[in-house]
Amino acid sequence: MCTCIDFQTKDHYFGRNLDLEYRFNEKVVITPRNYRFELKNGSAIHTKYAMIGMASVRDRYPLYAEATNEKGLSMAGLYFPKNAHFCCQNKDRFNLCPYELIPYFLGLYAKIADFRDILSRLNIADTPLAEDLPVAELHWMISDGTECIILEQMEDGLKIYDNPVGILTNNPPFSYHLANLNNYMNLTPCCPENRFSDRLDLQQYGMGMGAIGLPGDTSPASRFVRASFAKFNSVCEEDEESSVTQFFHILDSVSVVKGTSLTKDGLDDLTTYSCCINATRGIYYYKTYNNSQITALRMTDREKCRKTLCIHELIDTQQIRYLN
Repeated sequence: MCTCIDFQTKDHYFGRNLDLEYRFNEKVVITPRNYRFELKNGSAIHTKYAMIGMASVRDRYPLYAEATNEKGLSMAGLYFPKNAHFCCQNKDRFNLCPYELIPYFLGLYAKIADFRDILSRLNIADTPLAEDLPVAELHWMISDGTECIILEQMEDGLKIYDNPVGILTNNPPFSYHLANLNNYMNLTPCCPENRFSDRLDLQQYGMGMGAIGLPGDTSPASRFVRASFAKFNSVCEEDEESSVTQFFHILDSVSVVKGTSLTKDGLDDLTTYSCCINATRGIYYYKTYNNSQITALRMTDREKCRKTLCIHELIDTQQIRYLN
């Protein structure tokens, strides 16, 4: 499971927790300009814009979990099991496979408005990249700093939602998560008032009591509410260090600790990595479950113009600074 966040201070930030019971050989990958992607619909593209994000690489093909391009357009795929429904190639629609969405849209476009017409005729096809790579059941959040949208293709077709919250988790469909926020409109970061009864002398006995009822479990619906509450009530300075620090604190509020969420097979579902991308400047920050130190990678001019992918191995062992 996962949580994705869109965040704005002076710059635009985009990122996520990736929660899984396994690793997928993920690395920070920069795809340069003019990089060729062959599509399963029989066509091919050469990227206009470079992009940076977390991906596994198969035969020089980056399978991005999330990425941002050099214009600040950002996109992430999140697990959407049983609800996601992908179809066979449809000659009457514009066909893209799930793993093609990020390289296609980020490789060619700077703003959501630039490809709205394509979304209106899009069919997300179920063709795998290779026979041993099943198609992942996903939905997507896309943001350019001014607009944020959600793509969900289910049995009744492709849904495109405007996302005023700038949050996405997993099941149920996005429309449920938006409606569910109404159940928590009474929550506040402020000290609560006694509305129970004016005949009882009820007193606050600790901080945070205005948010009693905020869900604390790691289910997708609860993480959506908790991340939304943290984001919309967060107070943050405008500088880079403060913005990145606050972004990771919001992600930490919905991270999954090893041992607290088990699959049916008894495997640990946990936050394998968290990332924060300064989409305005093209800086990718990350930390892993095993290394809580923040590591940063920039999308440099040299890497934007090279001929091949630039692949950075993760620093996945704890970095401790000893002072004596």
